[in-house]
Amino acid sequence: MPGSLNPTAMVRLLGPWNTGAAPAYRELADVVRLLVMDGRIPLDVALPSERALAVTLGVSRTTVTAAYASLREQGFLSGGQGSRGRTGIPHRTVPVSGPGLAVPDGILDLAYASLPATGEVVHRAFADALVDLPALLPSFGYDAVGLPPLREAIADRYTAAGIPTTAAQILVTSGAQHALNIILKTLAGRQQKVLVEHPSYPNALDAIRTSGSRTVPVPMPPAAEPTSGGDPASGGWDIEGMVAAMRHQRPAMAYLVPDFHNPTGRIMSNLQRRRLVREAAGTGTVLVVDETLRELNLDAVATSPLAAFSPAVVTIGSLSKSHWAGLRTGWIRAEEDLISRFVQTRTTMDLGGPVVEQLAAARLVRAFTEPLDARLEELRRNRETLLGLLAEHLPDWHVERPRGGLTAWCRLPTASSTALTVVAPDFGLRLAAGPRFGVGGAFEHFMRVPYTLAPAQLETAVLALRDAQARIDASPQLRRTLKAPKEAAAVA
Repeated sequence: MPGSLNPTAMVRLLGPWNTGAAPAYRELADVVRLLVMDGRIPLDVALPSERALAVTLGVSRTTVTAAYASLREQGFLSGGQGSRGRTGIPHRTVPVSGPGLAVPDGILDLAYASLPATGEVVHRAFADALVDLPALLPSFGYDAVGLPPLREAIADRYTAAGIPTTAAQILVTSGAQHALNIILKTLAGRQQKVLVEHPSYPNALDAIRTSGSRTVPVPMPPAAEPTSGGDPASGGWDIEGMVAAMRHQRPAMAYLVPDFHNPTGRIMSNLQRRRLVREAAGTGTVLVVDETLRELNLDAVATSPLAAFSPAVVTIGSLSKSHWAGLRTGWIRAEEDLISRFVQTRTTMDLGGPVVEQLAAARLVRAFTEPLDARLEELRRNRETLLGLLAEHLPDWHVERPRGGLTAWCRLPTASSTALTVVAPDFGLRLAAGPRFGVGGAFEHFMRVPYTLAPAQLETAVLALRDAQARIDASPQLRRTLKAPKEAAAVA
């Protein structure tokens, strides 16, 4: 049953909260927010009354009243003034980067790493799809594998990239996340292990947890400089660590993002790809590769798709990053026997994707590179703008230069990522905290910053980040709250 937090226990959790860096009510509200976000004050617990907490803290009741009012306004506390409000989490922050969350007016969203549609190209593809639609209307409209024109177009792209592929090796899905869920349900399942890079894509980590599988994280080492030939030097991935984990932990599958890795922007060298595939072959671990960012190659780094080194590699692709996330079109490329298993799994989840979207996607895949030149040039400009702004306004942040993709991975001078995420809405930002990209609370020293906004918006965002960082620096208790050992709050 939900309990209540007594004043003495709450004061112990708050610690030396009043540093004088901001109005007392704001500092009190900030620390309580972090305690709720960090789980040290449980959800649906009644906080002490305003009077009782004021007496125990030795502050005016007005201070506590204002702090509680701020928490109610932000959604961290329920109930009206005078009642004992219960703790909660506002929808806009759980998860901070989760799907389907509306962005309040005036808030710049740095939680998502996604671009608007390649407008004219996507519009034209849908117009053409409507012309093609009448020929399919006499059918039932269910197709668990995907429309043949789209599967053939995808297969032809792989063949052109040096990986001979037939339409029978392609399963069309409703986006990359749908593809991963199908793969997890087929290959891993409950209590089986899934190897992941650490950090990794948050929605993939969520999918692995939801499937009941157990993650086997392998840390990524510091990035190495590119070699003189333009191929990234080894060092971006700990291949030895991955091989050791596959040999000793025996994961059912490994989920990898070797092409402009999310969140670091690194790209795995061909030497590393070849070694990884060779060593994985004898362990029974299926390599599952997410290539949704592969086409966003800002530095024109030449690498081969991982599937070029082994037919056993399972590849996830999507149009979400290259064209538009609203298309909800992805795919799986694998050997035919695995595709058959994936189809069987898919029919327990849905019976096929929307027909018009697939017709439009077939057009887009056939003319895949048409919008890319302009998109890549825009991203290069945005990347340089962001890196320059961070160097100027947040010089203590150490930023790993991304080779491609959509995001920069920044090391913060203090373990303040979650604290920044919590206070960011006060400065007009929505962020994804570093721990969203890891397991076990890792990456409090890190923040992922996308460069998907226009340069003027990026400048506004970085200036807001600077101001939010200044508040955190002036309120060390916000960081100490997060770094303190986890303990259950006392309830009465």
